[in-house]
Amino acid sequence: MNTHRTLFIGLTLTLLISACKPQPSSPPVVQASAPPLEQAPSFTLETLAGETLSLEDYRGQTVVIHFGTSWCPFCRAEDPHLEALYQAYKERGVQVLVINVEEDDVDATEWKEEASFYFPMLMDRDGAVAARYAPPDAQPDLPRPEVMVAANLVIDRMGQVRFMSLLDTQTFDAKLVALRARLDEVLAEDVDA
Repeated sequence: MNTHRTLFIGLTLTLLISACKPQPSSPPVVQASAPPLEQAPSFTLETLAGETLSLEDYRGQTVVIHFGTSWCPFCRAEDPHLEALYQAYKERGVQVLVINVEEDDVDATEWKEEASFYFPMLMDRDGAVAARYAPPDAQPDLPRPEVMVAANLVIDRMGQVRFMSLLDTQTFDAKLVALRARLDEVLAEDVDA
């Protein structure tokens, strides 16, 4: 396991343990969301099956992107909810993609099979795509690709980022409630247009 992964897992466990301890009464924490980008950075990546896909292939569709890894417990907690989202929205023209960040094909294949994903998993082998999407001021102590681990985005039919959530261990939204709410808004706007 590389040093960054070990640091990430250690930090995650520390935050989870501290979150389980009784806390003094305080106002609720709102889920941290990075400011949306105007236009989603373009990318072309291979799937586990060796097919080459690009974001432009989905122009005209609303796209949900999840950046993840097999070793991320937050990503794994979202797995059934990502698949449920795909099944619920695919008839409405929504495509779900997982961008696997810096993992080998063996680990990624095992994750995809365990999660029973019926949508593409794209391989960001060097983390360049994740780094391009990472907000420059978010989590400055992490390498740019790791900032995006467990991040979720909604990209509209015109290729604009309409929602981005980064991992927030205190208000983790495994069921993707905020993402679904924003996705419904974006789809309603498309109907009204």
